[in-house]
This record gives sequence, structure tokens and C-alpha cells, in this order.
Amino acid sequence: MDSLFDTLIDGILEKGEALADEISRLPLKQKIEALNKVRAMLHTVSPFSDPVDNVQWVPVNDVHSNDYNPNAVAPPEMKLLKLSIDADGYTQPVVCWQNALIEVVDGEHRARIGQEVKSIRKRLHGYLPVTFINPERQGRNNRIAATIRHNRARGVHNVMSMSDIVAELILQGWSDLDIAKELGMDADEVLRFKQNTGMAELFAKHEYSRAWD
Repeated sequence: MDSLFDTLIDGILEKGEALADEISRLPLKQKIEALNKVRAMLHTVSPFSDPVDNVQWVPVNDVHSNDYNPNAVAPPEMKLLKLSIDADGYTQPVVCWQNALIEVVDGEHRARIGQEVKSIRKRLHGYLPVTFINPERQGRNNRIAATIRHNRARGVHNVMSMSDIVAELILQGWSDLDIAKELGMDADEVLRFKQNTGMAELFAKHEYSRAWD
């Protein structure tokens, strides 16, 4: 049985070599387009459904910032990120979602490096490596939650911006429990961010503790 599969794999590799040879002869733009489509095609038969299994190369000018990211990177860290990408290349894609536009969910600063640093932009032929979040997670609230999870997992987020985001999620109908679950917070954190906003309407449905009764 193993010999049968070995023969099948050898045949696939021969076809792959022929395909790689054909792609190598294409002009740059068409070559990148072909590579993206082949990767997407292979992803449909992959046992791995995670977004990182299908990295696409997207023109830098097609990738846009979101309007809610609370993660701020100080100039020294941005300089180090530039050095890292310059020396080691992109080891992490920019995480995006796509509707009418391609919008960053995580990797705003990785995207900026590829867009703004001329030497890196030239090396990448004006493209960025991008993965797209799962289609069922593309609503604005889910995108915000995904961005916060990425930021908090790295231990970086801005308190006042987080307060604004918690306020937006509550006003859009999320409960404290939803926010705690989706953003990886406990109840006290959610309450503290609500208090930071000073918006009384955020507490309209808040259940206060009866510990002092």
C-alpha cells in the first residue's frame, strides 16, 4: 500500500515541477496571481483549515487600517520591528478581513513597515503577505474581538482605547459576559473599562453584586 502511495506522490511531484516551471515563466504580476490561486486551491484540500495555511500576497495599497485598533507601538519598538523584517523577512502575515476593502485585523505595524519602508517595499515588489480570518467571524464586533485577542495575547493594549471599544460593543448589544468571553477578560476588567468611559448608559443592564446586602 505504501508503495502505491509513493507512486502517486511521485506523480504529483512531477506535475508540481511542471507547474512550477510554467509559473516561473510568467511576468511578475501574473506569477503572483498564479501562486495565490494555486495556494488557495491547495488550501481547499488541506487538512488544516486555519487561515495561516493560505497566505496570499496582496498589493500594499490594497491593505487598509481599521478604525478601532487600541495597540500603540513606541518608536523604539517600531524601529526594532523594521530591523526584524529587514533582517529576517516577514515571518508572520498580516491578518485581514475582506469585503469591499481589505482591512487589517492584526498586524497594523507589520503592514505599515511594508508600506512605508522603501527598501522593504521594493524587496517585496509592493506586496504584503496576508491571511484572512474565517468568514463566519467577519462581523465588525467579531473583528474587533479578534484584534483585541491578538493584542492582549502579546500583552499590549491601550486602556482608554479599550474602554471606548468596550463601550461600542455594549452599545451594539453585547453583554458583559459576551465581552469577557470574546476579549479574554474577567468581570472586574469589563466593569473597570465601563467605568473609565463615564457613560451611565453602559450600566443600564448591569447587575450589581448583592455582597453588601
